[in-house]
Amino acid sequence: MAAMGWETWVGFVAAAAIILAIPGPTILLVIGQSLGVGRGGRGGAWPLVAGVAAGDLVAMTLSLAGLGALLAASATAFTVLKFAGAAYLVWLGVSLWRAKVPDEGEIPAALEPWKAARASFIVTALNPKSIAFFVAFVPLFIDPARPFLPQAAILVVTFVTLAAANASLYALAAARLAGAVRRPRVRRWFNRTGGAMLIGAGAATAAMRQG
Repeated sequence: MAAMGWETWVGFVAAAAIILAIPGPTILLVIGQSLGVGRGGRGGAWPLVAGVAAGDLVAMTLSLAGLGALLAASATAFTVLKFAGAAYLVWLGVSLWRAKVPDEGEIPAALEPWKAARASFIVTALNPKSIAFFVAFVPLFIDPARPFLPQAAILVVTFVTLAAANASLYALAAARLAGAVRRPRVRRWFNRTGGAMLIGAGAATAAMRQG
């Protein structure tokens, strides 16, 4: 890997894997949507994962372009982005909580792929803490003696790939658990559990502090 030393890249992979393993608003969204029986099951996981990957790609690219520094310096920008993401999470949670549960034996209606992808993309891309984190974390693995763009591209591709794999594991596990039940009462419980998780993620996002 001419653009970056192998030891640096392996260190980045290890650090990123640890960070991604800790569930944040994005993973809670993925779990919540996947738990909602009648929201697409395992087939509905892939648009969610695609949205996460696209959201991380945008957030990380913007961070390296300087947006992260703006968010770290501007309380107003951080607050606006924070409450926009929080409100969207709460809205998704309420929608999932109130979602109609199919009768027993009825095949659940899948969540439209573009809606699933849009939801996970918006939540991931609008997480101000992630953007601010990227601008502080990623430069630690960039060698100033080497060209910046090739190193940045490698780190972005690596992180997005790891984020997509991580979201896939969470989504498939939640969808498999939800798909194992058929009774409407249990499905309703799964919907409300997922909805409560999203509302909680929204509240946690709103409570974020700058810095």
